[in-house]
Amino acid sequence: ADEADASAATAFALILALRGGDASKPILWIREDRAQRRSGVLYGLGLIELGADPDRFIFVHAPDELAALRAGADSVKCGGLGAVVIEPYGKARTLDLTASRRLALAADISGVLTLLLRVGAEPSPSAAQTRWQVAAAPSVPLEGNAPGAPALAVTLLRHRAGIAGFNVRLELDREKQICVEQSVRD
Repeated sequence: ADEADASAATAFALILALRGGDASKPILWIREDRAQRRSGVLYGLGLIELGADPDRFIFVHAPDELAALRAGADSVKCGGLGAVVIEPYGKARTLDLTASRRLALAADISGVLTLLLRVGAEPSPSAAQTRWQVAAAPSVPLEGNAPGAPALAVTLLRHRAGIAGFNVRLELDREKQICVEQSVRD
């Protein structure tokens, strides 16, 4: 939703990559250096808590958005990957309709789940199947007013197949290692 929600958006992309990609193959995470300076790095113990094997990840640091997009375009064509997450930072001027169409076509051909994580960016024309907005949400307190599970406010903004947009609050069920719709506890 905004730059302060970078960790929530990253968590959502991570969960999609873990659940949507081929679990027997590695996940390639391509990050522009500015994104890492602004948002930090993925934490190995946090990955383990989400049920991910940190050894399954390959991290690529790109000096600028063009290098990140080029690496992503080449990587998406590789059927040996379970998922590719491309994370340019900010507006990403080189990520135009043509570039997104090339990524979408390569992903369709290879079958590799391809995610673009855009923090600090305004929506722009894209050939993506879906567009989501993610923000941190308040957790539902546990007994004794203890902090609840991490929660996300997720909005489907656009779906190419015409599915209507919706809003949902998700919380992480650490035991089952899934996200579930957030419910209010008495």
